[in-house]
Amino acid sequence: MKKTAIDTSILLDVLLPDPVHWQGSAAALKVARDAGPLVICELVYAELATEFWTTHELYEELRQTGIKLEFLDARSAFRAGRLWKEYRLRGGPRSRIMTDFLIGTHALLQTDRLLTRDGGFYRDYFKGLTVFYSAARL
Repeated sequence: MKKTAIDTSILLDVLLPDPVHWQGSAAALKVARDAGPLVICELVYAELATEFWTTHELYEELRQTGIKLEFLDARSAFRAGRLWKEYRLRGGPRSRIMTDFLIGTHALLQTDRLLTRDGGFYRDYFKGLTVFYSAARL
């Protein structure tokens, strides 16, 4: 069984649904669900909240899809801060925000892999993190 962290983009693709990415994201989400537990960290939860009127609506959507909310631990938060600082010192643009680093370290240190459409960034900055998107790569 593999615990999979899910990035916001995947869930928005499926929930909204996105005309370009819906099919691939839905297929990858199903494969991940079949392989083990699905989790999101509180940052993904906050980003998803922009699309719901109440916490109950969001809770029900997550419950129906079998996705659990899992909070970052102190180790993940600290690592995210250190990685973001390195990124900025190397000249990384502000287009990448701390949230991206928190989501990445949560996946790296607290789960087995990350389901995202932004695989290039996460592979570059989170060495050892298994990143996937399409069902073919699982």
